[in-house]
Amino acid sequence: MQTWSGWKRFPDMESGEHVDAPLGPGVYEVRHTLTGRVIAFGHTANVANALADLKLNGGAGTFARLFRKQPLVSHVADLEYRTCAVGTRAEARVTAHRLLGLRQTAWRRRMEHGSWSAGAS
Repeated sequence: MQTWSGWKRFPDMESGEHVDAPLGPGVYEVRHTLTGRVIAFGHTANVANALADLKLNGGAGTFARLFRKQPLVSHVADLEYRTCAVGTRAEARVTAHRLLGLRQTAWRRRMEHGSWSAGAS
């Protein structure tokens, strides 16, 4: 069973810092630091490239359009990410589906036990 890395803050790309992530296949998750709101989740053949390609600072990428719609994500410093390295791209896809399933199960349990509140996300 693969494990997540710890949460890491996004680096300031303008100052030459780089994303600290696997150069191979895996799963990534990006969330808002203060709210915990998931901003991006996916699997890829190269985790480091996928995170670097998010173009968080107003770039023209697919995710940049997503970020512009989300007022909570005004600065890269407001985001953090974690990764889960795996051996192959196919394994990354399976791992991502498994992790999504675990998240959905946990959410359903919270709802069933009345742990949900109007302010929870």
